[in-house]
Amino acid sequence: MNRRHFLTTAAFASAAFSISAQEEKDPSGKPRKSVVLVPGKATAASVSPSNRIGVSSYSFWGFQREELRDIPTCIDHAARMGFDGFEILQRQLFTPESTPDNAQLQKIKRHAFINGLDLMGYSTHQGFLSPDQAKRDAQIKHTIDCIEQAYALGIPTMRVNSGTWGTSKDFDDLMAKRGVEQPIEGYTEEDAYKWVIDSYQKILPTAEKCGVVMGLENHWGLGVTPEGVKRVVDTINSPWLKVTLDTGNFLEDPYERLSKLAKDTVLLQAKTYFGGGVWYTLDLDYPRIAKIMKEAGYTGYVSLEFEGKEDPLTAIPKSLALLRNAFA
Repeated sequence: MNRRHFLTTAAFASAAFSISAQEEKDPSGKPRKSVVLVPGKATAASVSPSNRIGVSSYSFWGFQREELRDIPTCIDHAARMGFDGFEILQRQLFTPESTPDNAQLQKIKRHAFINGLDLMGYSTHQGFLSPDQAKRDAQIKHTIDCIEQAYALGIPTMRVNSGTWGTSKDFDDLMAKRGVEQPIEGYTEEDAYKWVIDSYQKILPTAEKCGVVMGLENHWGLGVTPEGVKRVVDTINSPWLKVTLDTGNFLEDPYERLSKLAKDTVLLQAKTYFGGGVWYTLDLDYPRIAKIMKEAGYTGYVSLEFEGKEDPLTAIPKSLALLRNAFA
């Protein structure tokens, strides 16, 4: 019996029964104690589950380690390290020049299955902060294509974005600005909210048809604040658009801001920074974050996104231990 099976079995046993000491007599008439399992006497605390821990393929590749770009290779490492699930970064799976191939997707699904890993998240990129309707339509089509890829992979939730204004020189410049950009000249955030909301309303029917819950991430653009994420999610008001919550994307007052989105979260992405961060380092208190999520009733996956300078093959196991301890 492996550790995961033992813990699961023990949790269900404690949920279904309580233990009671009872006095009986043996055949000679001498008293003896016996242990009796009494159904239905467990407390609510005894059935509180641990969050399962997954890892994003981004943790291995990080847009830098080409020898760790191959998704099956990352799945092999994740299984060896003891993760429960695996999140795929869509840009890691397909290059701009490649065409999505269903046969390739099915091989990946099979590879994860035989390694005992849930494919539990699909992390995608899109942007709707443009006054050009043709550009927004192209992003709508891309997002619909990604939903259909997630469906083919059997993945139940997909990370989505609002996008950024594109007024920064590059991502390094955006990070130097702490994720805050100026709008395109002549436009405001009110325009941006309309573009994003209209776009996701057009995408929703595909998400519902495929059974893929989109999770709008606190990921720059309109997602730089919890209020921005909530405005989009609350306005659309659909079970097929909720929140992917990233612990590392609120650079100030993270705990208060995370708590504002916790109840709408369908996937928690957990950043770690062993070796120091590439753009910044946050000293995150994961037991505190776990408490926030538990109080919000979150029982879903925690997906590791390692974003430090240490070798991922040594830092990722450390990160898994940290998250197992915090979310146990």
